[in-house]
Amino acid sequence: MAVSPPPLLLPELWLQEIRPEGDGNIPLTMGSRRVKIIPTQQEAAVSIQAWWRGTLVRRTLLHAALRAWVIQRWWKQKLAALLEKRQRANLDSYVQKEWAAVRLQAWVRMWRCRRRYCRLLHAARIIQLYWRWHICHSRGFIQGHYDLKENQMNLELEFSLGSQACKMQQRISLPIKE
Repeated sequence: MAVSPPPLLLPELWLQEIRPEGDGNIPLTMGSRRVKIIPTQQEAAVSIQAWWRGTLVRRTLLHAALRAWVIQRWWKQKLAALLEKRQRANLDSYVQKEWAAVRLQAWVRMWRCRRRYCRLLHAARIIQLYWRWHICHSRGFIQGHYDLKENQMNLELEFSLGSQACKMQQRISLPIKE
């Protein structure tokens, strides 16, 4: 708070200039403002001091109001920044969840496509197997098997070309080093 100034003493000349002739307690009108003439020097000094102290108090209150306004403005900015930060965090969380859902949906679609592809591939292999069996039986085929015994291989092959059939058996010695 402001310290009150020492009492002011005004010169007698000033009082004589404003004092009207006649009674000293008569209010004077200056424009639209009424001014009361102060009859004594002590009362004039007290009045001026009161005015000065009022000015200091108003100035102090104005400074306090400005400081309060600055603090309120700072606080509102902080709250706005905090709100923006929360909104950004919520938005980031939402985006992350959305991307997780999109990736999961893409994975499920890929899995379903792959499962269908594998079914179709299996069906194609079955069709190929039956087609090859049909081709072999209608045009000809080679069938055979082999046995391994100690140092010998027995090989049996059967060739079929339509109405002709041929069987071949052969034993092959294997070179086994002891």
